[in-house]
Amino acid sequence: MSQRSFPGRLLGIDHGLKIIGLAVCDPTGLIARPLRLLRRTSRRADFAAIARIIAEQGAIAVVVGLPLSPPHIAAHTQADTVRLWASRLAAAIPVPVYLWNERYSSQEAADLLAEVGRSQPERADAVAAAVILQSFLDALRDEGVPWPEPVTPASEEQA
Repeated sequence: MSQRSFPGRLLGIDHGLKIIGLAVCDPTGLIARPLRLLRRTSRRADFAAIARIIAEQGAIAVVVGLPLSPPHIAAHTQADTVRLWASRLAAAIPVPVYLWNERYSSQEAADLLAEVGRSQPERADAVAAAVILQSFLDALRDEGVPWPEPVTPASEEQA
């Protein structure tokens, strides 16, 4: 994908139970950077804050990190929680939501901070969100991976 054909700025999300890490990329889809942390309060307030950030940043889509679980696990997993949350988010915001493998993003964020000699921030979630978003951008640009299907917004019963 050439930089000229990239559709615009994306918002990356590292979903957490108490904190949501946020990152954004430039409009050409070349570089992702940490943006901020969002301390969760309620689903409605969290989604409203994300919608405001989408508008402020001019984001055209959201990429949510998805923790992948081994296929042999039958119990409810964190991946199930993130899928449901992403479908509810998709119903609450005006742009598409995509899921992307977040495997090792927290460790990569810690490694990146250590490499540049920065002390570990209290929460590296925004850096982890940037790692997730950069992985998505690199896969599209360097590996030719097509855009995934957007998350189907939750129905009113699920929301």
